[in-house]
Amino acid sequence: MLTTFVLQISKQLNHHLQENSKPFDMVIGAKGSPLQLVLSAILHIDNPTGNISLDEALGVLKNPMIKDAIPVSYGDNYKGYKILGTSDKYLLRYRATLKEGALNVQDFEAVFGFEVAKKLNIRIGDSVVSSHGLLQNEIEVHDEKPFIVTGILAPTGTVIDNLIITNLESIWKVHDFEDEHEEYSEEHKEITALLLNFRNPIGALQFSRFINKETGLQAAFPKFEIDRLLKFLGIGFRTINSIAIVIFLIAGLSIFINLIKTVRERKHELALLRTYGTTAFQLLKLIFFEALFLSLIGGVLGWFLGRVCILLFSTLATNGYTYHFEISVPDIEEFFLLIAIILITILATILASFSLFKLNISKTLGDA
Repeated sequence: MLTTFVLQISKQLNHHLQENSKPFDMVIGAKGSPLQLVLSAILHIDNPTGNISLDEALGVLKNPMIKDAIPVSYGDNYKGYKILGTSDKYLLRYRATLKEGALNVQDFEAVFGFEVAKKLNIRIGDSVVSSHGLLQNEIEVHDEKPFIVTGILAPTGTVIDNLIITNLESIWKVHDFEDEHEEYSEEHKEITALLLNFRNPIGALQFSRFINKETGLQAAFPKFEIDRLLKFLGIGFRTINSIAIVIFLIAGLSIFINLIKTVRERKHELALLRTYGTTAFQLLKLIFFEALFLSLIGGVLGWFLGRVCILLFSTLATNGYTYHFEISVPDIEEFFLLIAIILITILATILASFSLFKLNISKTLGDA
């Protein structure tokens, strides 16, 4: 159970982190932890390091090495799901398509990710009211400026599924409307981060050094930060895997001990079978198939309990981070695990059944 659970969690987590960070080469944001910047701006599972001036962010984009730049701004939520202000290019980067409706064009129009719309039972034309902050609350509600649902995205298997997408102007206006109903000022516009793609890797390295040393902004490489995170997580996964291997070996030893006990308890029955012409090899097969049946039952039960643990873990991750783990079919690693179970059963059967080849039939039956 523990082995299959760790295998699936580590595999899916690695896949999700890599796939969600792949579309972008660099993130620019406020000074702070580069890992926190990546987790918040790309994976949306942490608080942002702060906001940055839109003018300052646009000022660094004059560099010819930059191929594309996508601003993102957030700070509000609807029932715990983040409302992200950005451009249409953001959806293109994740190859997101519409399931129904249309993309947001006007201010205070929004498209909902597949999982958000499904869990909240959102329909086209619905009106939703955002709340301040990234956690659900009923205190700071922006009820003066509701959002109209214009579209629902098809499932992508990425962070988009758990986001509500609108334009940047809507994010700016909903907060400036709150501030004494004044018109929002051009020079005070802020964004949370800037997502960049470069024409070549060398340009990205040179640009990151310039940003981190010469400006008040921070540049972080998503791939580097995710690899560093997975390295730290890998230590924990390897430790749990080591524990699982020890448990697996103890289970193999348990099979061996139970087989020896079975042979000793049933030696009279086995001796009687020998008198009817059953060979020692046939008795060995009989014990092996009984042991194999019990081992396979245990393996299937362990796989099932492992999937139940993944379901429970996924529920916790979804509630805490809007992050979903799938209940998948057995993969190649679990197939090899099944082969290992069979091999251990064969070895345990052979070792436990040596006494069958030197069974004294007359003495055994005479002692019965």
